[in-house]
Amino acid sequence: MLIRLRLKACFAIAIAISSMNYAFSAAITNGLIESKVMLSDAWNMYIDRFITADGRVIDDANGDISHSEGQGYAMLIAVRLNDREMFHKIWRWTTDNLFVRRDGLPAWVWDPKATPHNRDIDDATDGNLLIAWALAEAGTLWNRVDYSGAARRLANIVGELDTAPSRFGPLLLPGSTAFGASDRPDGPVVNASYWVFPAFSPLKRISPKVDWVGLASNGLSVLKATRFGPERLPSDWISLANRKTAPAHGFAPVFGYDAIRVPLYLSWGQPDNREALAVFAPLLRTYKNGTPSVIDLRTGNLTEPLGGEGYKAITALLECALNGTRFPKELRTVRAELYYPTTLHILSLIAAGERYPKCLA
Repeated sequence: MLIRLRLKACFAIAIAISSMNYAFSAAITNGLIESKVMLSDAWNMYIDRFITADGRVIDDANGDISHSEGQGYAMLIAVRLNDREMFHKIWRWTTDNLFVRRDGLPAWVWDPKATPHNRDIDDATDGNLLIAWALAEAGTLWNRVDYSGAARRLANIVGELDTAPSRFGPLLLPGSTAFGASDRPDGPVVNASYWVFPAFSPLKRISPKVDWVGLASNGLSVLKATRFGPERLPSDWISLANRKTAPAHGFAPVFGYDAIRVPLYLSWGQPDNREALAVFAPLLRTYKNGTPSVIDLRTGNLTEPLGGEGYKAITALLECALNGTRFPKELRTVRAELYYPTTLHILSLIAAGERYPKCLA
């Protein structure tokens, strides 16, 4: 009789645990469904507010210019939301208007008020990577060999022209010119937010000739070696000259609008790398006190708030990655802000859904 009672008790516990697991799984599923609906609504808002009828993505905080970064971000969101028509429209505008260089890299900026519109045909490595990544994902999702081929060509050129040797190993430079050791006294100069970590695995599949694993690893080494000031955070722009690291000359020594993207890319592309993610834990204090802020790395002082819920969404993603904290309900809905924080908000929710679905339960 005692054995039967124990068996019944064990059976009851097993059923209870199974029910709890089912309820938790259902909560995650329901949360992801709700998140997908909200992302669809956010994408429709984004199209109406930031994308012209012919596929140009507008940066409304910078004179309504367009740039390779914005085109790449929008292409990536379109793939994630399975919007073939909008993806093709954005890609067509990009090829017609930004691919004006002879080397196969896109110019970084297009200005509606300038003549010619490509007032600066330098390239930007983050924009190059985002476009190549989006094309690689689109080629796989929609079985489009033309997209896959374009991704491969662009990724190979990035590996050839946007990288340089260093004591850390091959590095991603911010562009193909002006940042190397021979270009400036404090060169090479890098920008950690140009390491789009979640792009490296998809690009490795379609562009195996480039050492994407090495580039990712070397980027992590740079982050480890470039922790400045009382908060021990990387600056937006970093000099790696003379076996030292320091904020780059000619740029404010701050953790700011560029570097805020690094925890987004790490959470998305390196979700198990707690050591790298923990570097950015100081951001959680400013987030809980109101909003993430630009940080003067010399003093540790907050110099201006990073205005917009998109920056809060990145810190919510970071807190989820480090502590398993659920996304706040108020950040699960994307409201129309300026181009940049709105984009980062959508990307943070996509990253959370892909890497940390429990945080959306």
